[in-house]
Amino acid sequence: MSVSGLCQICEAAEATHDCDRCGALVCTEHWNRESGLCVECVAEVGGGRERQPGEPGAEDITPPDTDDETHRL
Repeated sequence: MSVSGLCQICEAAEATHDCDRCGALVCTEHWNRESGLCVECVAEVGGGRERQPGEPGAEDITPPDTDDETHRL
């Protein structure tokens, strides 16, 4: 598909991609290359794969706190 026009998210930058999920025309800043989705769809579906410890961006991943949870049967 030929993409032309302004990004449908920021409405300022030139659209260079189209979202595989919703079809929105988006700029590079609002497109996730890994998933092929716009940032709004990535936020709705959870962002795809999980980052691994040590991978860039993984520092914002907080492991679940299991010390406070006790399950008894």
